Amino acid sequence: MNGEMPARPAREEPSLSVVIPTYGREEVLLATLDRVEALAPAPGEIVVVDQTERHEAAVERELAARDAAARIRWLRRPRPSITGAMNAGLLAARGEYVLYLDDDVVPKADLVAAHLAAHHANHLDARVEIVAGQVFQPGEAPEPLVGREFRFRSSVAQEVVEVIGCNFSVRRAAALAAGGFDERFVAVAYRYEREFCDRIRRRGGRIWFEPAASIHHLQAARGGTRAWGSHLRSLHPGHAVGEYYYHLRRWRHAASWRGILRRFGMSVKTRHHLRRPWWIPVTFFAEGLGFLWALSLALRGPRLLPSPVEGQR
Repeated sequence: MNGEMPARPAREEPSLSVVIPTYGREEVLLATLDRVEALAPAPGEIVVVDQTERHEAAVERELAARDAAARIRWLRRPRPSITGAMNAGLLAARGEYVLYLDDDVVPKADLVAAHLAAHHANHLDARVEIVAGQVFQPGEAPEPLVGREFRFRSSVAQEVVEVIGCNFSVRRAAALAAGGFDERFVAVAYRYEREFCDRIRRRGGRIWFEPAASIHHLQAARGGTRAWGSHLRSLHPGHAVGEYYYHLRRWRHAASWRGILRRFGMSVKTRHHLRRPWWIPVTFFAEGLGFLWALSLALRGPRLLPSPVEGQR
């Protein structure tokens, strides 16, 4: 030996996996995959968690071909579940970071770089575990919104308390340590993002909103949560159950009971109900069913991923 210390191998750049849960989407899914593949830099992998029972023949062939060519990893699930698909993607991902995208988005070309940069920019005095990206819904434009006025179209970087599910990244180890996503959030699963973020924050993690990590959300008319129909014209409680479940899981907080009452009352304070008051009892009935469904789920407790085994990725 010559007494010199061996050279350390160069540290690899943190890897990032893109996870795209999908349900009932066809050509718009393929278009989204094309855009994600074209990102610069490209993600380390693209994991498609597919809950569509049967695709159109041409789309099925194309997805199979991309999977065979290792352009995507195509995971099939027999039953639709937003949080179940999020967990399946989290478990399958190989990257240090997992970027969740919807299946009907147009990402900015440097989306991956912007997410990774935000994770490592030391914005806060504690580790940024989640980066929330900017999201433009159809017809929206950026605005300098902060604090109580914050919306995900904001042009101002800042600390936030929740994310929107169509564009956020999380350190995979932190997500697994927190138990992943609660699969008691069913149907439309409204508020599952906030509940997940609450657990991350209780463990000391911070959430940073980065407007440079930007997408346009197309809100495709078919598939996704649109498969549950309009919450304004449905007896089905699928749109209501998630928010009631979120509040019932926090039943010790007075704010949660206020949230339940506010949800119930605001459900009919819409232009639709003003113009068509005969829908008011229908909506109240759906909200009541949603509350009872949420209560049954809350009494069973959360359904989280098991804690990782020591040393396991």
